[in-house]
Amino acid sequence: MWTDDFIGLVFPRICIACGNSLWKHEEVVCDSCLYHLPRTNFHLSDDNPVNRIFWGRAGILHAASYLLFNKGSNVQHLIHALKYKGRKDVGIFLGTEYGRDLKKCSFFSESSIILPVPLHKKKYLKRGYNQSEQFAIGLSGVMGIPYACHYLYRKYSSETQTRKSRFKRWQNVNEIFGVRETEKIAGSRILLVDDVVTTGATLEACVNALSSIPGVTISLATIAYARI
Repeated sequence: MWTDDFIGLVFPRICIACGNSLWKHEEVVCDSCLYHLPRTNFHLSDDNPVNRIFWGRAGILHAASYLLFNKGSNVQHLIHALKYKGRKDVGIFLGTEYGRDLKKCSFFSESSIILPVPLHKKKYLKRGYNQSEQFAIGLSGVMGIPYACHYLYRKYSSETQTRKSRFKRWQNVNEIFGVRETEKIAGSRILLVDDVVTTGATLEACVNALSSIPGVTISLATIAYARI
């Protein structure tokens, strides 16, 4: 319709990764960028770099990330748009794409609930949304697993993790998470999700909080893995 063409002129549809115009059948990321995204395939093996982060540190079953994160890369463009440019659709899109992979893997497809790493309420109000929740929405829609945002919460805000050492990151988030209504998720197979994992400090703190719930098992999935 001519109205679609007019809207396209005023609000051009561009690929969040490369900045080129999208064709009508493309959404968020162009076919070329989608094809060339640096997928890790970590979900296919327990012996992967993300899982190794938590060996001896946190009681999880499995851990994986969809993409490799490098500075200046298309993956960084996507994460930046998701976190700071209001592009919630990026999180849903990447969750949908990764969900198709995880659905084929029993490690993750047998989860009973998806929990996104929460933002503190002040940061949530400032940003207007939780980027990890958008990722969870995409995963949930494809995998057919419900997600929930009210069980896991931040007790108080923490400083940004950027440029902190592994130990400083752990100090920054240790014991800042809490869990409410624990009886409702007792015995659940939890899939805990976040945007980027680097040292694993934030996810470890979440796992420590969730591990107090009777009978739960926990697996992890993130949009990207950033090597230190």
